Amino acid sequence: MPRYGLIGGKLGHSYSKEIHEALGGYEYELMPMDGEEVVELLKKREFDGINVTVPYKQLVMSHIDELSDRAASIGAVNTVIKMPDGRLRGDNTDYAGLSWTLDRAGISLSGRHVTVLGSGGTSHTVQALAKNSGAASVTVVSRGSEVDYGHPELLKHTQVLINTTPVGMYPECAEHKVDLTLMPHLEGVMDAVYNPRMTGLLQEAKRLNVPFAGGLPMLVMQAAEAIRLFTSKEVPVSEVERIIRKISADRDNIILVGMPGCGKSTVGKMLAKRMGRRFFDTDALVTEREGKTVSAIFSDSGEAVFRALEAQAVFDLCKESGLVIATGGGAVLKEENRKAMQMNGRVVYLDRDVKKLGRRDRPLSTGLNALYEMFAVRSPIYESCCDVKVENSGSKESTVTKILEALGYEAVDN
Repeated sequence: MPRYGLIGGKLGHSYSKEIHEALGGYEYELMPMDGEEVVELLKKREFDGINVTVPYKQLVMSHIDELSDRAASIGAVNTVIKMPDGRLRGDNTDYAGLSWTLDRAGISLSGRHVTVLGSGGTSHTVQALAKNSGAASVTVVSRGSEVDYGHPELLKHTQVLINTTPVGMYPECAEHKVDLTLMPHLEGVMDAVYNPRMTGLLQEAKRLNVPFAGGLPMLVMQAAEAIRLFTSKEVPVSEVERIIRKISADRDNIILVGMPGCGKSTVGKMLAKRMGRRFFDTDALVTEREGKTVSAIFSDSGEAVFRALEAQAVFDLCKESGLVIATGGGAVLKEENRKAMQMNGRVVYLDRDVKKLGRRDRPLSTGLNALYEMFAVRSPIYESCCDVKVENSGSKESTVTKILEALGYEAVDN
């Protein structure tokens, strides 16, 4: 039995192993199990410390010997420590992670009307922090509660919105259940989901220029607090920030956009090889799925059909992590595609002189005049949706280096 680890229902998406091993210096295992297995684990006590995630943050409370004051007041445990005398003590490190993450994002709960989506263990933590921070009010939204998702007009007073549900989590990344435009007084949004990095809820907050925070900083800081309880080791905030940067860099897709023939596929393959990543091309994926070329799809079924197929390919690839993805030249035209790219991605606009574009047998990219007209329409969209713009004018090797430098990968600590 591992000395340290995480128990929960489904843990395939968890980052906890790499976080704890990097910050704590011990082996840490992910242990998906059912409720009976959780109870048996606690009876045997063959561990030094475990973290607890959904759906067991409340179940474990009746199978341990004592609770910290914080865990008792919250009504949820996410950390269990075996004491020197063999007793099990339950604590809640989500509280520290949540508080630090909100402060980091400049989101205050003091005097604010706080709305919490969900009623599980993390919701209890948010409610406790809001109360202790002097929130003006706390409204919990969940199925079967006094305020449910069918009455959005009851949320118009919201100043801070915090999602504690799994809605928007991989692989259902685009989902979110509330419309932020119906909250005219909104000052801050937090989503406890950390995969994808930018959920649909956070993307909406960004579009509305509302301060926001995702779940990754909370996850890393609560792990640092758990390490302190497990080992008495204090983890510096600088280390917490370093791991947040490293996980983001490792998990973020790099998505290439730009005009047809600007070199996205060629550069993308070289970039993927240099980074040790998998490479995908959305046009190639559509071709593979349909059993015909892009040109054949255009001629047989029309552009609308191709764009729908392309959108599905973009979403399917962009919800994954750690890929290099080359997109078709027109992929950015659909808003849904631009949103998909933001989920787990950093977008690189690969710019190249129109006269130097490799013109291929594509219905929308034949002839220099047509390319200039296309560039006039698309270049502002490329500019607006990209994180960095890189000119592809020299060797492909130099372009790859420029992309890495522009995204800051050369500076990411290993």
